[in-house]
Amino acid sequence: MNVLVTGGAGYIGSHVVKLLGESNNYNITVIDNLSTGKEDAVLYGDFIQANLADNFLMENIFKEKQFDAVFHFAASIVVPESIENPLKYYLNNTVNTINLVNLCIKYNVSKFIFSSTAAVYGEPDGTTVKETSMTNPINPYGRSKLMSETIIQDTAAADKDFKYVILRYFNAAGSDIKGRIGHSFPDATHLIKVAAEAAVGKRDKVYIFGDDYDTPDGTGIRDYIHVDDLADAHIKALEYLEANDSQIFNCGYGQGYSVKQVIKTMQEISENEFKVEIIEKRPGDPACVIADNSKIIKKTGWKPMYNNLEIICRTAFEWERNSEILVQAQKIGNIVSESRNESLLKGL
Repeated sequence: MNVLVTGGAGYIGSHVVKLLGESNNYNITVIDNLSTGKEDAVLYGDFIQANLADNFLMENIFKEKQFDAVFHFAASIVVPESIENPLKYYLNNTVNTINLVNLCIKYNVSKFIFSSTAAVYGEPDGTTVKETSMTNPINPYGRSKLMSETIIQDTAAADKDFKYVILRYFNAAGSDIKGRIGHSFPDATHLIKVAAEAAVGKRDKVYIFGDDYDTPDGTGIRDYIHVDDLADAHIKALEYLEANDSQIFNCGYGQGYSVKQVIKTMQEISENEFKVEIIEKRPGDPACVIADNSKIIKKTGWKPMYNNLEIICRTAFEWERNSEILVQAQKIGNIVSESRNESLLKGL
């Protein structure tokens, strides 16, 4: 099967590419503009540095490759930025999805796996969110994703040969179990990534946004899913489409951990009591959001392997620590190189 992975050099996309490559069942093409992704995170397949907005180049790629399926990850994902610059999100997320789906229809690509988000639910009623829960996003990022979902669904309704699975992520975290790739997104805002950075000294402190929620310890509770389990859900989704109709699935574990639990676990694993500061709540942050994952488990047979906060935090920390070691080694190498160059110049 010939598959295209957009945004395949990014955090979740690269983990999906890894699983696709390890299965030996796919011819993989990865497209990424490297605005946030890293080419060295692409462990398998053919890599093309390109922007999805380049319609001429994208059409030539589709003509040449004759894809059977598309995994669409490429998107802007920072909520505060989406509020400050909404047009960037509607152009990069929604308009580029329109163009990509249009190429799929034109070149008979029958399977489309879309990277969506629990942000489409906004501030859900209750703690457990089903796929049938009301969608009411509260920021341009969530709205851009919900618009993209609608475009995909309407296209499938009009073209019976085009099928999709929309995966609504909750809180992806952790890194490749074998430590080969990880979360390299610059200026990340995800709690476990931030805590791992603090644990290795990349950040001075971790902020807790409010500690008076109606939860056991007063801090917000979220459903964290290990990125390797999330990647496996994408493979299961593609396999599901071979003999089934389009679906929307929540991707989470069906249980949650509080901000304080995450920080404590990271401190214990890293043996670093990094500084934590409690500040005001952020507008729109619900007290508790947990995925109802019964649908994806029942319909696809997806079986999470890493539903354990310690495993999630440990893989995130080890990736961050190893990345910091590499950065320091490079700095030392640069200093040594500069020193040698100065010596050579003096000798001249």
